[in-house]
Amino acid sequence: MINTTDTTNSSDKNPYLGSLTLLTSLFFIWGFITCLNDILIPHLKAVFTLNYTQAMLVQFCFFTAYFVVSVPSGYLVKRIDYKGGIITGLAIAGVGCLLFYPAASLHSYPLFLAAFFVLASGITLLQVAANPYVTILGKPETASSRLTLTQAFNSLGTTIAPYLGALFILATAVKTADDIELLNADQLSVYQAAQAAAVQIPYLLLAAALFFMAVVFALIKLPKIEATETQVSGVDDIHDSAWSYKHLVLGAIGIFVYVGGEVSIGSFLINFLGEPSIAGLAERDAGKYVSFYWGGAMIGRFIGAAVMQKIQPGKALTVSAVTAALLVLMTIFSNGQVAMWTILSVGLFNSIMFPTIFSLAVSGLGKHTGQGSGILCAAIVGGAILPVVQGLFADRIGIQQAFFIPVLCYGYIAYYGWRGCKYSAVLRLPG
Repeated sequence: MINTTDTTNSSDKNPYLGSLTLLTSLFFIWGFITCLNDILIPHLKAVFTLNYTQAMLVQFCFFTAYFVVSVPSGYLVKRIDYKGGIITGLAIAGVGCLLFYPAASLHSYPLFLAAFFVLASGITLLQVAANPYVTILGKPETASSRLTLTQAFNSLGTTIAPYLGALFILATAVKTADDIELLNADQLSVYQAAQAAAVQIPYLLLAAALFFMAVVFALIKLPKIEATETQVSGVDDIHDSAWSYKHLVLGAIGIFVYVGGEVSIGSFLINFLGEPSIAGLAERDAGKYVSFYWGGAMIGRFIGAAVMQKIQPGKALTVSAVTAALLVLMTIFSNGQVAMWTILSVGLFNSIMFPTIFSLAVSGLGKHTGQGSGILCAAIVGGAILPVVQGLFADRIGIQQAFFIPVLCYGYIAYYGWRGCKYSAVLRLPG
């Protein structure tokens, strides 16, 4: 049962408003931290004179954590409950941030990569615990709306992080490879140490914030959720694993293709807008327009949180996915401003997809909700795999035609919203 004694209560109408507000702060901070990678990748590339493959090990280590840690995190949350998972996730993420200090002092790129993995592991545990907890704190029919709203603040974090990251981490100009070659050994050592140290203060501040939040969550009393509260009415929990639920497995595929499709589009936007037949923009100018893509996702989530109070989640997901697919198809078969703005507009329709797929997939899992959340978070690894696949096609058939990969992704998401999300358990045959 739910323990309705909640010291954060501030409204009789919504007894979990205080708890949801605190949980929303988690979504903001992990969005903020994740987006800082975009600042650190070019910074570390210059500091350690890396090639692009070596620099992209940052994202590889970060997203690999989702795949490696998510399922174990689901089992951990099942044992220590959602609150314990949140506190532990914050503490692990804080340790990851602290590791940036010795990595900078020792000028060790492998230690930086280890720090990224530990940091992402903590964020993964946070997501495994917080996402399903948000869906549980309130009426089941508005679970998607609540998760969409909290995801909107995640997008707010991703919007603010690049500006602040550039302000602190990139405050000191990074020398070009030619300039670095002119430095003697001592000058090079001093320069590299100074550049690497630029990440120490921001990540120490982040570590302090994460540990502070862990203490706050340890001290407050959140509503206690028992497994039975997450079950579908009239459905007996007779299964040993979340893998027994078909709508959860199909939802994991949905998360895989959603994250993969979204990241694939974002990863190729600057190069695509630089194409002479599209907009012919320089990289610096094209980068400014990318904010329309990610900003659209933030705006769409705030709007979606209200709209989905009235619309069934599955229908909203199908309409959004079909619209996104049509916009990408228009991008493929058009040129100039039309192609430019249709691809940028996709972000608006991406907005509700992750929270909606997630809430539909964990619906009715009962005591397996924690494990199901871990499976879904592991599927985020699609963001590391599908962009590479699209890149292979871009090299062979062109960057514009390669956008057929996201079209396929949105096609599957439309199917999931239309039919695949319906509660279903895969019954085991006797013997």
